[in-house]
Amino acid sequence: MPDKKSLPKIRALRNRTIHLNAEEIGKFQNRFVKLTAKVKLKTILDRTINQDLFEIINYLPDKFVDLAFIDPPYNLNKSFNETSFKEMDSENYEKWLASWLTKIKKVLKPKASIYICGDWKSSGAINNVVRKHFRVQNRITWEREKGRGAKHNWKNCSEDIWFCTMSNDYYFDVEAVKMKRKVIAPYRDSTGKAKDWRMENDGKYRITHPSNLWTDITIPFWSMPENTEHPTQKPEKLIAKIILASSKPGDIVFDPFLGSGTTSVVAKKLRRHYVGVEIDKYYCCLAEKRLDIVEYDKTIQGYKDGIFWERNTLNEQLNGSKTEIHNNTGLNQGNLFTNQTL
Repeated sequence: MPDKKSLPKIRALRNRTIHLNAEEIGKFQNRFVKLTAKVKLKTILDRTINQDLFEIINYLPDKFVDLAFIDPPYNLNKSFNETSFKEMDSENYEKWLASWLTKIKKVLKPKASIYICGDWKSSGAINNVVRKHFRVQNRITWEREKGRGAKHNWKNCSEDIWFCTMSNDYYFDVEAVKMKRKVIAPYRDSTGKAKDWRMENDGKYRITHPSNLWTDITIPFWSMPENTEHPTQKPEKLIAKIILASSKPGDIVFDPFLGSGTTSVVAKKLRRHYVGVEIDKYYCCLAEKRLDIVEYDKTIQGYKDGIFWERNTLNEQLNGSKTEIHNNTGLNQGNLFTNQTL
């Protein structure tokens, strides 16, 4: 009998997790950029750099980034394929954050925006560091509703994103990130006219300004076409909000901890340039495969016609037009979103 570990993984019919075979790894790794000296922007623009951030940060051009999305390892024990992160005391975690964040400043334009992710244990340390180097504009808290919870503590289901800027002169487009919400109390004015809402086929809706509390995000899971094997993958919808609010088409988005490539993928879908740095070769290959998929699928779940929808309300994608969705090999799979949370 063969060892179980040697058997290929059998996936459920509706499992759409993006994975790689040996042939694809060989193909995609030829696209990576390797830096050994200072480079010009054209060398790295719309490319994936497969190296340690600490090794290449001084080789990057100065002041080329309009928006930085930074999702560093949180301060806990975590394995990332061939690398791992060990939990530190808060003081040393702050020193680790500062060791690369101070160097990243040189690649940012004077009007750049910076978003830095953290959980409840690392968020305080992030604030302590970023306020020394940037203007802290806000802290976004988003609902990360996933996992079975804990028996002796409150379940962790939120994360923070610190919104910072280089100065108080920065770009922010609130019109690009408005949300469509179902109306619970449909008020009318004295003439009976709908007040700040409109009737649609499946209910009453209003377009609202976004807040710093995001409850409409779905963590990628096995039947979602954006899902990968990365253990801390951020949702495309989450990054789309940030890219649309804090950059313009044609701007450059930088991610120094790229992971499986979500930032680059969303930037490409939204007509921005991108530069990503990731130490793990397999994750870089996942990023390149996802970037190829963008050529025939530019959809972002929960975002349609310039509006972000609440979870479970985007019926156009759920039951509507039967838009063709392609799987990772490009074959038509029809509408597979029927039971998904958007």
